[in-house]
Amino acid sequence: MVEKAEFSSSLYHPKHWPMWFGVLLMRITQLLPLAWQMKLGKGIGRLAMKVAKSRTHTARRNLALCFPDMPEAERDQLLIRNFEETGKAIFDTINAWWWSDSKVQQHMQITGKEYIEDTLNAGQGVILFAVHCLPLEMGARIFGQFQPGVGVYRPHNNPVMEYLQVKGRLRSNKGLVPKRDLRQMVRCLRAPEVIWYTADQDFGRSSAVFIPFFAVQEAATITGATTLAKLGKAKVLPFFVERTEGDLGYQIEIMPPLEDFPGEDELSDAIRGNKIIEGIIDRNRAQYMWLHRRFKTRPDPKDKSLYK
Repeated sequence: MVEKAEFSSSLYHPKHWPMWFGVLLMRITQLLPLAWQMKLGKGIGRLAMKVAKSRTHTARRNLALCFPDMPEAERDQLLIRNFEETGKAIFDTINAWWWSDSKVQQHMQITGKEYIEDTLNAGQGVILFAVHCLPLEMGARIFGQFQPGVGVYRPHNNPVMEYLQVKGRLRSNKGLVPKRDLRQMVRCLRAPEVIWYTADQDFGRSSAVFIPFFAVQEAATITGATTLAKLGKAKVLPFFVERTEGDLGYQIEIMPPLEDFPGEDELSDAIRGNKIIEGIIDRNRAQYMWLHRRFKTRPDPKDKSLYK
């Protein structure tokens, strides 16, 4: 488990200077009022929609696949709002990594803390069943204000970004576990600790089942929640985060532990999990990460891509 951000003098190599210049700009923008950040982020998102054509195509296609009955004009408006919210998410991450605890607390609301406390007091670990909502980085920082946990993450290929994300996320987490280190996750849950878990993206064919996700009938879905809950003797608690109305702050909701989970088999658990994910996304569709190619893995490798 990663418990400290390791800094190396090699990070000062000239090839990393452009990255450090970007970091300087980020540190400056975290001084702006939240309302200014959100207006700037909205503009960045609109620009990205015009420039990042492949991402725009992916998001538009995801919306069409998931909501085929939605009028096209309504989907187009949702697409625009989603890119605006994506631009704002840049500042969500900046704030999560660099705001002081006191400033975070001025802009946060949280409900459902008692479910975490009751579960841990009963000697059971907590699997926070989250989705890739755009303010997720801030959601983790807020959660850590009352109950630091263990984050499951993918190490970054760029060493500067790896240092920054580890340092930023450890401001509210006890540690970080690479997403493939199942053994360490189980140890944490048995401690007992709280870990973050997401199952709403396409992680490839390995350990995946093909089940419905919104209107897509065969979406590759991992079944790790069942394995973790069994081996870690843990409870699964759905987790929701969004920016508040008017972008005045952030609010998270922790929901009660799932009853009878794990169930009879991992397929039924995965179907149930996708229904929970759909419900969380439906609470604020514009603030979900639609830019990810959620349906890139098909049941038959020879099947035509849904993104052509």
